[in-house]
Amino acid sequence: MRQRARADSRGILDPGRLLREVRFHRHLPEESLRPWVEHYWLIDWALTAPFEQRIVPHPAVNVVFLSAGDGPEAGDGPEAGEVAGVGRDLFTITLTGTGRVCGVQFRPGGFHPFWHRSVAELTGRRLPLPAGRLAGPAGRVCAGTDDDRCHALDTLLTGWAPGPDPAADEAVRLAEAIRTDRTVLRVDDFATRHDVPVRRLQRLFTEYVGVGPKWVIRRYRLQEAVEQAAGRPLNWAGLAADLGYSDQAHLVRDFTSVAGVSPAAYARSVH
Repeated sequence: MRQRARADSRGILDPGRLLREVRFHRHLPEESLRPWVEHYWLIDWALTAPFEQRIVPHPAVNVVFLSAGDGPEAGDGPEAGEVAGVGRDLFTITLTGTGRVCGVQFRPGGFHPFWHRSVAELTGRRLPLPAGRLAGPAGRVCAGTDDDRCHALDTLLTGWAPGPDPAADEAVRLAEAIRTDRTVLRVDDFATRHDVPVRRLQRLFTEYVGVGPKWVIRRYRLQEAVEQAAGRPLNWAGLAADLGYSDQAHLVRDFTSVAGVSPAAYARSVH
């Protein structure tokens, strides 16, 4: 049985409804892939009515395989794969009928050893996977049990032969520090804390993460606000101060621009 990955709902708008409508699980990849891959995410659905899900994207590249259709078994439909760069805007998808998704969320900075080019060229884009990188065992990724699907993804990614990349390792480490330390609010302070010149930090993040460090800081802080709003009533002025905003109005503007609704409207909708 695969070990489950982290269970937070960061980036998922109305996570409670998602879990009521579809089967959603995360699993860790095999050990050798974990320096670059955050987790695999698997979704299965059999819906009687269309279901729309909205996501505030992480600063991460995803490789996604979709098998959808009206066949008797989930995963029997035609399968397509794509690479999704860092999304700057709210991502919305509508699911219908039956289907499966098998996704790979890379760590911020972790896709470069597989892509071998600047990840910035993928930012804001979703591209079909090159034919030579598409097929898993027996040509399919979404068929079978969770273990079967994870094994297919392990085989696929190890076949891409990622190599040592010290700069990617550094980018992964720095992005993880931003994600886990809510006191990180300013690029210059973060650069000083990690003894990295600001200009080098900016070049590293653009090349390996696909967006700059300021964007990563703001996105992680906004995802934290979204997650907290789904859990309990909030003191928005206090949260704005905690997340480094000059005032509550600034947080409200950023939240609304990313989530598509105001913080108050979102909190009412999930509660």
